[in-house]
Amino acid sequence: MTYEKKDVEIGIIGGTGADIALENVESYKIYTPYGAPSDEVKIGTFNGKKVAFLERHGPGHSQPPHALNYRANIWAMKEIGVKRIFSPCAVGGLTPKTGKGVFVIVDQYIDRTKGRKETFYDGGQVCHLAQADPFCPEMNKVFYETGKELGLNIIKGGTYVCINGPRFSTRAESRMYANWGGDVIGMTVYPEIVLAGELNMCYSSIATVTDLDAWACECKKCGIVMYGEKCPSCGGKIIPLSVSVEEILETMAKNTDNLRKLLETAIPKIPSDQECPCPHARDGAVM
Repeated sequence: MTYEKKDVEIGIIGGTGADIALENVESYKIYTPYGAPSDEVKIGTFNGKKVAFLERHGPGHSQPPHALNYRANIWAMKEIGVKRIFSPCAVGGLTPKTGKGVFVIVDQYIDRTKGRKETFYDGGQVCHLAQADPFCPEMNKVFYETGKELGLNIIKGGTYVCINGPRFSTRAESRMYANWGGDVIGMTVYPEIVLAGELNMCYSSIATVTDLDAWACECKKCGIVMYGEKCPSCGGKIIPLSVSVEEILETMAKNTDNLRKLLETAIPKIPSDQECPCPHARDGAVM
C-alpha cells in the first residue's frame, strides 16, 4: 500500500505496555537503506489526530532492545513525513520520588549501551550532533501540563539511564546509576533520540515507572532506602527488592488507563508548527 509523504506529522514508537488503539488504520511496509523496521507502520487517527504507530519490539514483543534496528525505525518515520516522535516507555525508578506508577517527563539521558548503530553518518560526512538539551521542550511542556491537569502523579524533568539489556542491573550497577543522578532506567531511548535529532525530528518520552530496579531495600520503619547491610537511617533490618517481568507487566496494567488518558488529551494539543529548536538540530553539525 502506498502513502503520501507529509500526510502524518506525529509518530509514536510504542514499547512495553504502550500499545494504542487507532481508528481507520492502514498498515504500510516501509523500505529503508538500513533494512527493515521492527514492524509495519500503522497510520490512523487517534482522538482526531492522524498519527503513525510503530511497535518498537515487533509483533508479539519478539525483538530485544539490544538487537533493534533503531536506524530503520527512525528512518521509516521520517520517510512517511513524521516531524515529531513520541516514545512512551516502561522504566525502573532510581530514586524514592520515582516510585511505581509515577510518570516522568524525561529531559536528559546517560548512555550505557554498547554496539548499537547510533548514527546515520557512517562515513563521508560526520555529524557532531549537540545533545546538551536533547528532548523536545515543546512536546515535553504539552505532556507535563496535560498530566497535571488530569491530576496524574507526574514529574517534570528526569534523567534516563539507558542500559544495553536485555538483562536487568546488578545491585552495584543500580546503586551506581542512582548515585550518578539517574532518575529512571530503561533500555531504548538511546539511540532513538540521537537518530531523530540527526533527521531534525522532535523527540519526547514519557517514562512510566514500573519497579524500583535493584538499588532499593524496604525498611519496615523507614520505608524505601538504599541497598546495604542495614537501614542507613535507623540501623534496622532491611529487605532487598528486585525487579521482575511479572512486576513490570502488573504495574503497567494498573497504569494503562492513566497513560491512555494522557495520550488522548495531550496529542491533539501538539501544534503542527514547530517553534522548538528541533528542526534545526543538525544545523552546523555536519562536517
